[in-house]
Amino acid sequence: MMIVMKEGATDEEIAHVVERVEEIGCSAHVSRGEVLTVIGAIGSKEDRVADLGLEAASGVDHVVPILKPYKLASRQFRKGQDSVIEVDGRKIGGDNFGLIAGPCTVENRDQMMASARDVAAAGATMLRGGAYKPRTSPYSFQGLGREGLRLLSEAGEETGLPVVTELLDLRDIDDVVEVADVIQIGARNMQNYSLLTEVGRSGKPVLLKRGLSATVEELLMASEYVLKEGNEDVMLCERGIRTFENAYRFTLDLLAVPALKEATHLPIVIDPSHAPGRRDWVEPMALAAVAAGADGIIIEVHNDPDKAICDAAQQVPSDTFGELAGKIDAIAQVVGKTVSKA
Repeated sequence: MMIVMKEGATDEEIAHVVERVEEIGCSAHVSRGEVLTVIGAIGSKEDRVADLGLEAASGVDHVVPILKPYKLASRQFRKGQDSVIEVDGRKIGGDNFGLIAGPCTVENRDQMMASARDVAAAGATMLRGGAYKPRTSPYSFQGLGREGLRLLSEAGEETGLPVVTELLDLRDIDDVVEVADVIQIGARNMQNYSLLTEVGRSGKPVLLKRGLSATVEELLMASEYVLKEGNEDVMLCERGIRTFENAYRFTLDLLAVPALKEATHLPIVIDPSHAPGRRDWVEPMALAAVAAGADGIIIEVHNDPDKAICDAAQQVPSDTFGELAGKIDAIAQVVGKTVSKA
């Protein structure tokens, strides 16, 4: 259920509605817009909100049901307004486009620093890099762990770029939270609900990747686990899904962009690297994602990709990344967005 407050509703009026909602065992999620404040009543007893008579309460404009199973992620909850997530002055969402770039995994200091400097020089919004890596084979390189986080932190401090890195295991959450400006939840953990809940409580923005076989609605329901903990800063990421096609690694579902834009207020990010699995196909997918209306892309960039330990074939050379970044910037302007920089 969604309680829409009147323009100019006071803090006391809002607090009264929150108290009434919580009295019946629901959670009250307050979203303050530029003009209106909306209170979402979420929980198994949500149907009892209609019996509270809140339409007559001081400061309340109207009460409407949220029909979608994903309540807080629903575009209806934000009255059609897009969420804008800000991290250290960089914004993603609305008219702001996020260009997130960096190596698949942190390998050593020279590789991380060189890649970070190049993506920063090219105008990246944020720096990505994996300290913990989910690999299909248990014998493949699993990441440097805490040492990788330390190197990511150093690269972020030198370049001034916020750091995006993946959390795989709850046992590592304290270490990751200390370094990450944005916590990435990978495709294989999209439905790890205990992990999503704890990340929601961390206070850090979250980049949530779509599972390999997940529907758009399942992705939105997964985001709800983060949102219900009071963390409004969630970005959804399409990275490719499994289909019958075997000409490439995954099918990059760019139709997910307009579908999600219709369903949710959350920013939509595209990963153009994992689906093609080869760097010469990354550029057309990246540019198509921008043209489709995505709010950002997260792309793998390496200073010497042919020698990369992980996903060498799909990583873009950092010394040529500036050219691609320029094309992304140009298309972003055509669709009414601006690449967010320092």
